[in-house]
Amino acid sequence: MELSCLPKSCFVPPRWNSRCCNRSIRCAGIVEASGVPAPMGQKTQYKDGFFEKAFMSLFARKMEKFSSGGAGGRTEKGFWDWDYDSFVDVSRRVMVGRNRKQQQEVVREVLLSMLPPGAPAQFRKLFPPTKWAAEFNAALTVPFFHWLVGPSEVVEVEVNGEKQRSGVLIKKCRYLENSGCVGMCVNMCKIPTQDFFTNEFGLPLTMNPKFEDMSCEMVYGQVPPPFEEDPVSKQPCYSEFCSIANPGANVCPKLQA
Repeated sequence: MELSCLPKSCFVPPRWNSRCCNRSIRCAGIVEASGVPAPMGQKTQYKDGFFEKAFMSLFARKMEKFSSGGAGGRTEKGFWDWDYDSFVDVSRRVMVGRNRKQQQEVVREVLLSMLPPGAPAQFRKLFPPTKWAAEFNAALTVPFFHWLVGPSEVVEVEVNGEKQRSGVLIKKCRYLENSGCVGMCVNMCKIPTQDFFTNEFGLPLTMNPKFEDMSCEMVYGQVPPPFEEDPVSKQPCYSEFCSIANPGANVCPKLQA
């Protein structure tokens, strides 16, 4: 059995490859005929496998505890009943009744709950804020976050005047594409992820979403700017994509609350 039967983005060890193929357990992959994300305005089609659905379920079930209609943290969905659409839906429900800071705090709590006790302190010991640590984490991001953001690649960036391969270019963010919501991108992904790596792990991270084409650049090793100085703080709604958009607002209301 050839090793090419699984997508390159898959992090399944090679010795599992034939087993995965034989049992039709496929890794997340774009099923577009072009092999790349769909153009702006169109939804990219994915096929999720065993590992991708496991990650979706873990994150969604944790977030369900904080969502509107979460029934006190209990859900009727079974572990394998979650898909990407329902994962995005529970993220949307988490936003209900919460301001920007509260939404970000929920994500922080969820991320911490996914880690064993003492993990942030151990991360700081293993990955002090060096060029090597930044480049290593960029390399890990590509396979391990494929299920969440779609295809990405490591790119060279400049950090503090030094060129290094600690950037990750997300070609068209799956989370932003499926939510169509600027507020969800910023409050439920960008800001809490930046803060988590920078403040909990001690490894600075800046995320620069490009709303014109839904791509995003992650820069490990770069300290993120204060929210008020970040260009995303002035971003208007996706009036044509977002179900809760305010087309008349100059800035997405979820960024002001």
